[in-house]
Amino acid sequence: MSMDTAKTPPDAASLEKAISRTYIADSRTALAAWLALQLGRPLLLEGPAGVGKTDLARALAETLERPLIRLQCYEGLDEGKALYEWDYAKQMLYTQLLRDTIASQTQGASSVADAAARLQGAESEFFSKRFLIARPLLAALQSDVPVVLLIDEVDRADPEFEAFLLEILAEQQVTIPELGTIRSVHTPLVLLTTNATRDMTDALRRRCLHTFLDYPPPSRELAILELRVPGIARELAEALVRFVADVRKLDLRKLPSISETIDWARALLLLGASGLDRTLVTETLGVLVKHEEDRLKVTNAANKLLGS
Repeated sequence: MSMDTAKTPPDAASLEKAISRTYIADSRTALAAWLALQLGRPLLLEGPAGVGKTDLARALAETLERPLIRLQCYEGLDEGKALYEWDYAKQMLYTQLLRDTIASQTQGASSVADAAARLQGAESEFFSKRFLIARPLLAALQSDVPVVLLIDEVDRADPEFEAFLLEILAEQQVTIPELGTIRSVHTPLVLLTTNATRDMTDALRRRCLHTFLDYPPPSRELAILELRVPGIARELAEALVRFVADVRKLDLRKLPSISETIDWARALLLLGASGLDRTLVTETLGVLVKHEEDRLKVTNAANKLLGS
């Protein structure tokens, strides 16, 4: 296995600076990503939904000038959607096209077993790379250039899927029964994200570096807003960040994420807002909170949150 370091910043501080064009990372997260690159190890990103785990993968791919290959996990995900499957339609088409050739090879066979024996070599051709459809995991291993492989929301997949991932995470290889072991051309930078809807197995955790991404402190969320919402006034951005920080202290069903803070800022900018007041907040809360019970709680607390 080879590891491309040409685009890898020489240290964690350089990586943090390089990705800051599109992503505001703290030094701990930048260090974890840099170590994952240097060690060729997967990085498990854990934390609430919407705190920037997926965006970090995109930012790293852009900074490192690598293609991003994403596998979105869900309940029932299996190797046919994640790793590979055989192109049965193409196999059937080739069978029809080669019907005469197959007939000539089996002509004179004394039994079904004899006919099958004569076609044994041809049968293996139908399970060769010619008929293989590479899904995200295999595509990442076979890529001619180093890639960033994002295995997104791995906690949504079944626990059995984690066991399936272990060979890829530990050895950068997969075993396909008909073809044998396929090793990576280049070591991919593998990022796994989890919203902690269930705990990851110890076996998966042992194979990964780990970092926890939480809601950012107000200073970093302010920097994120100014990066992602060009043109927002500093005073409005500061008021918005303070308000969201206080909202996250409430007992809500779903706390607003960074992405929802950004959406709210963009909405307020479109409305020409220069500051926050109760009417503006209550009329636009649907951008920030996504459950009616949460909207009512924030509405009832609006005066206190606004300091009025």
